[in-house]
Amino acid sequence: MQLLARLLNELPSYKVIDVRIGLHWSAVTVDTGERIQCGLAATLRTGNEHPSEQDIPEAGSLNSLNSDGLASWVLGDHPVQASVGLAALNASLPPQPHTWQDVNAEDVIARHGAGRKVALVGHFPFVDRLKKRVGRLYILEQQPRPGDYPAEAAQELIPQADVVAITGMTLSNHTLEGLLALCHPDSLVILLGPSTPLSPILFDFGIDWLSGAVVTKVEPVLQAVSQAANFRQLHKLGVKLVNIARPGIENL
Repeated sequence: MQLLARLLNELPSYKVIDVRIGLHWSAVTVDTGERIQCGLAATLRTGNEHPSEQDIPEAGSLNSLNSDGLASWVLGDHPVQASVGLAALNASLPPQPHTWQDVNAEDVIARHGAGRKVALVGHFPFVDRLKKRVGRLYILEQQPRPGDYPAEAAQELIPQADVVAITGMTLSNHTLEGLLALCHPDSLVILLGPSTPLSPILFDFGIDWLSGAVVTKVEPVLQAVSQAANFRQLHKLGVKLVNIARPGIENL
């Protein structure tokens, strides 16, 4: 997991203030000394594969950890712990508003995918609209819905796609680097969703666009995460969609 290791190695260490593990989203809040920052990541489900284990052995005392220690959980195999680790990683990244672009992920995919083949890893809410805006859309899902392709089809479909858009959840389930290795060298690669780390380090691994999210109103978002809010609800309460393009990508 070279990509995650690189992100973690360059991550600062902050005091953890709060950790929320909701039904759909996990959130970690840190104090940088200058501001309070909150990071999100999708909560991966454990199902019944850990029936006798504690999901979080340190439950109740996570705010005694430093952010870099908590972020290292993203390397582990336990789904919930990896989700918390990714949220801590996202909370610790320095904001770079001068690089943010006011465009949403759907429009980025549609603009680059017009008349071309697009592979979308993850069934996002905009797929029905996107199908009408690109040449051909292949949706890959671990739990495919009607019209989706199973995750195993990635080896066939991703290499032939002109545009590849991958959910940021692949960082916490440790499938991202394998998917990136399948991308054609000339394809445009987008990492999207609120789990996406907004770090230019990802550009060194073949990613061209980062479409993520920044929490702008911490308290209402934390409360909603604790009460099983979905992302649409979090967005309305205080989350800004943020996009960063790899330098020079506008000319591609």
